[in-house]
Amino acid sequence: MHYRYAYIGLLLFFIVLHTDSAVYAEAKEDLYKERMALFKKTEALTQIPWYYFAAMDNYERNIQKEDEGKVISIEVPEELWYGLGNSSLIKNESLVTFFNGKGKDGDGDNLADPKNGDDILFTIGSYLLEYGQTEEDIKIALWHYYKRDLSVQTIMNTAKVFKTFKKINLTDRDFPVATNYNYSYRSTWGDRRGFGGLRIHEGTDIFAGYGTPVKSTTYGVIEMMGWNLYGGWRIGIRDIYNIYHYYGHMSGYEDDIQVGQVVKPGDVLGSVGSTGYGPPGTSGKFPPHLHYGMYKDNGYSEWSFDPYPFLKKWERMAK
Repeated sequence: MHYRYAYIGLLLFFIVLHTDSAVYAEAKEDLYKERMALFKKTEALTQIPWYYFAAMDNYERNIQKEDEGKVISIEVPEELWYGLGNSSLIKNESLVTFFNGKGKDGDGDNLADPKNGDDILFTIGSYLLEYGQTEEDIKIALWHYYKRDLSVQTIMNTAKVFKTFKKINLTDRDFPVATNYNYSYRSTWGDRRGFGGLRIHEGTDIFAGYGTPVKSTTYGVIEMMGWNLYGGWRIGIRDIYNIYHYYGHMSGYEDDIQVGQVVKPGDVLGSVGSTGYGPPGTSGKFPPHLHYGMYKDNGYSEWSFDPYPFLKKWERMAK
């Protein structure tokens, strides 16, 4: 009898687990829809394309330590929002304007609330409009807002991805080499390297035969191509999560690959090789493999981190 109760208990556990997962997925989808509705509403009010608001919001969400399920994650500095003389942080839009604050009322309640999604986006839209509506105008506005080239570059890249795919819920991933070929890898991040001076290995080496297809793991924009003394023929992709993906030691590129190109998971970039550790054309100083590195940007600095756990997850997804 106790086996029967154990079976029923286990069955109920899996039912609850499946239900919770489904509820979570549905809530996540609703959140994406709510965000997109706000982006489109602000586009209608300002004539600034929705994907710039989406890209700013996505950038800030990925530099914050905790998302907390916020609909809009853009955080405008208090002194910019309220104005320098508004020490009491009064939200009345007329008083905010009197103190030269940028905060705007986006939902018609006469309050400029920095925690209100409508108000945040309308404020950002009004700020961008001060510089103009062209792509170059928006880049200038973003630089004055963030005062950091990499932040502007990341946001503009993400906007380009969102514009291309016409949505913000882009969660697919892929493994960086074709899984129907023979390959092997282990965690090699942090290992010592000697070529060019003592340094740590900033990635995972995936060993595979010459010509094995190398693929994009993510949605992003190609920022870098060409020869590197250490990495040989390499490609760098900036994704929509403020992460830079570095592919090294490739034997060559696909014919249509170019800097500035938007890519998605599974797009073939080139093939595995053994290039690098010397001037352009150097090859064969080590077995053929792909060096795959990941670098995170937090809005202030960028650093290498171990890609191995992500590779294991994407490998399971690809198979």
